[in-house]
Amino acid sequence: MKKMDVAVLGATGMIGQRFIQLLEDHPYFKVKGLYASERSEGKRLEDVLKLKDHIFESDTVKMVIDQINTKKIVDECDLAFSGLPSDIAKEYESSLASAGLPVFSNAASHRMRPDVPILIPEVNASHLDIVKTQRTYGDGGYIVTNPNCSATGLAIPMKAIDDAFGLDTVIATTYQAVSGAGYPGVPSLDILGNVIPFIKNEEEKMEEEMLKMLGKFENGAIKSADFNILANCARVPVIDGHLESVTMTLRKDPTIEDLRKCLASFRAEPQRLELPIAPRIPIIVRPEENRPQPLIDLNAGEPEKAKGMAVTVGRLRMKGRFYKMFLLSHNTIRGGAGGSVLNAELAYARRLLK
Repeated sequence: MKKMDVAVLGATGMIGQRFIQLLEDHPYFKVKGLYASERSEGKRLEDVLKLKDHIFESDTVKMVIDQINTKKIVDECDLAFSGLPSDIAKEYESSLASAGLPVFSNAASHRMRPDVPILIPEVNASHLDIVKTQRTYGDGGYIVTNPNCSATGLAIPMKAIDDAFGLDTVIATTYQAVSGAGYPGVPSLDILGNVIPFIKNEEEKMEEEMLKMLGKFENGAIKSADFNILANCARVPVIDGHLESVTMTLRKDPTIEDLRKCLASFRAEPQRLELPIAPRIPIIVRPEENRPQPLIDLNAGEPEKAKGMAVTVGRLRMKGRFYKMFLLSHNTIRGGAGGSVLNAELAYARRLLK
């Protein structure tokens, strides 16, 4: 089957380059064009490489970056992946969708629009159907977003727990990697030997996006979930990997073993469909008392294409009516480009791509 030609917007950034990494040798998609600002026009990918943990194929690094041109992208590509900064993503993504192109975005610009899904295929695959109501866009054009990187790692185990036992209150404290701030991240003299207990808009995004994602899709609209969620977010001197401490109260009273089995056995539509970068086991439960850790568990997930796509959970504990645990997710793969690629794979499987 002929692969679909795709554009990567923001090809000079961390998320843009994760898109390129994950799309190399993809069975559904082929990178047709790389796009960024006029400052990067004419440069090759090898001139602007930022990823330190992936070796790109020789043909990939020789690709030339173009300035974003809506008409050219629409004429040459079947869909677009957007790794653009939120402050400029809104206009470009809307222009492409209006011209009839599906856009899978990592940016926050459109996430809270009522007709735009914040999609994690393991969590809320049914929300993808809302793209059929995006009537402001051209024939076949729509926007699908993936959530904030810290909300992503939290949402997957919370979905499993909510379905089985019902969430009442969730309190999440994050320890977020510097790569979440984009390249070059946080100045070294601010972060080395330090923890910064503030990430602008991060707590608000987590709280709002979680309720939308775990809400129900009924009568063509998303109705937000009704549990309580509180977030505290901090930046720590780790390159990649968001660690989160979670305390919950539930509507039922499972044992810790019940909770462990619920998480470890969780499977959803991406696993049933065997989508290319879907991890076979989306939630990996570690029995060790000192796991998960970014250095050890960052790239969890199988098969090879799914490395970094699984969420690792550990230190499951209970005190009174409170349940506690730690979780870890890869912020630029599962919480970034990988989330959008998986969204596009689901759209492909559901024949929502032309």
